[in-house]
Amino acid sequence: MNALRKAGLKHSSETLLFPSAAEGTRHVYDVADCLDVLDKIPNDSIQLIICDPPYNILLADWDDHADYIGWASQWLAKAERVLAPTGSIAIFGGLQYQSEAGSGDLLSIISHMRQHSNMLLANLIIWNYPNGMSAQRFFANRHEEIAWFAKTKKYFFDLDAVREPYDEETKAAYMKDKRLNPESVEKGRNPTNVWRMSRLNGNSSERVGHPTQKPATVIERLVRALSYPGSTVLDFFAGSGVTARVAIQEGRNSICTDADPVFRDYMAKQIGFLHADGLLNNAQQYEVLEGIKNLKAACAQLADA
Repeated sequence: MNALRKAGLKHSSETLLFPSAAEGTRHVYDVADCLDVLDKIPNDSIQLIICDPPYNILLADWDDHADYIGWASQWLAKAERVLAPTGSIAIFGGLQYQSEAGSGDLLSIISHMRQHSNMLLANLIIWNYPNGMSAQRFFANRHEEIAWFAKTKKYFFDLDAVREPYDEETKAAYMKDKRLNPESVEKGRNPTNVWRMSRLNGNSSERVGHPTQKPATVIERLVRALSYPGSTVLDFFAGSGVTARVAIQEGRNSICTDADPVFRDYMAKQIGFLHADGLLNNAQQYEVLEGIKNLKAACAQLADA
């Protein structure tokens, strides 16, 4: 980026024009296998995929794959097909799961992507949290990773949507520094690729019952930075349903599915949170399409929204 700016040029993510958001958003959700869902989605139709796959650490039946990378390679290839040229996929994982997961950790997925995909590793995000399990035989873990892959060099990235404001003292000092752009200082700092955000405690009001539920704040940053209002976010390991909740809140369309039937209950709770917590403004309109039998038609309609 610095080299481009020195040459008087801009990265494509800074110059691309995107359609304005529609008056309302649509949200498809169903209980379905990820490979079946991806087969029903049109090419180049999804702006962002939030992907929190099973870590293969035997938490449940859905978390046990004898040939993890063989299985993952299928949904990774299909995910690349459905992403728009400006699109991205954010894959949650943990390098700390190597001993438990065998070939099922994020390092294996990244290695596979570098050998078998044309997608670009834009960032390896470190999600750092203060709360976690203690340990006696190694340093207690306090982070997970999120691998952000962009489909092409024309990927969309909205830094301004996720900047962190400076405190008044720092802001005043930076405004006096002639080397810094006052406009950028006013907008706030780049949050960097180390995100200090707490995990959900056992008694968190966000919890719906899913064992590996991610906090909405983490999903919000991904959605705000890597998609734009009116675009479509896909989560085919939707688990707790938090991606759908954030998509509604942020004015994106969404397709969220999971193989576990209890997903329907989690979705109902997430929709309830939106209204109970006052996260929607009065003008925000959305439609939730539950249990769509013809998912292909519904996804095509939504992707064209």
